[in-house]
Amino acid sequence: MNRPVHGCPRMLSYKPPRIAMCLLLAATAVPLATPALWPSLPVSMTGGAITAALGFGIMLRAWWLFRQRETAICPTAATSTLITEDIYRLTRNPMYLGIVLMLLGVALGTGGLSYYVAALFFFLIIDFVFCPYEEQKLAQAFSQEYPRYVNNVRRWL
Repeated sequence: MNRPVHGCPRMLSYKPPRIAMCLLLAATAVPLATPALWPSLPVSMTGGAITAALGFGIMLRAWWLFRQRETAICPTAATSTLITEDIYRLTRNPMYLGIVLMLLGVALGTGGLSYYVAALFFFLIIDFVFCPYEEQKLAQAFSQEYPRYVNNVRRWL
């Protein structure tokens, strides 16, 4: 596990994929303990599979670009390269977007309200904890390039 970064919320010591997995486990367990509180919503197995596969593809593409450039994937590690092309021309956070889409795919495929809640919680954690931290870090490391990038590409879509 990563150590908390000085001056950063403790949440940053957890890796986002692990956060997503914990939320998925909670989304599975909580309705089993309290089924009356968690009604089922319409199910779309095809829609869920397509959404999850799209999310996985987006995440994998972004991960591959990080690997090609030999830059750190961990949110709290030093970033050596600012990637602004390919999938990063559409969103500044394709890895996180991919995980959100995978969580939504599970929600669509199961119709479980708790899975929608898990996807929402993941999005909020990333949007309010990880993104601001990473944006500040990137603004400091790439003071010339990053502001231009932020002006041209949205955080999500």
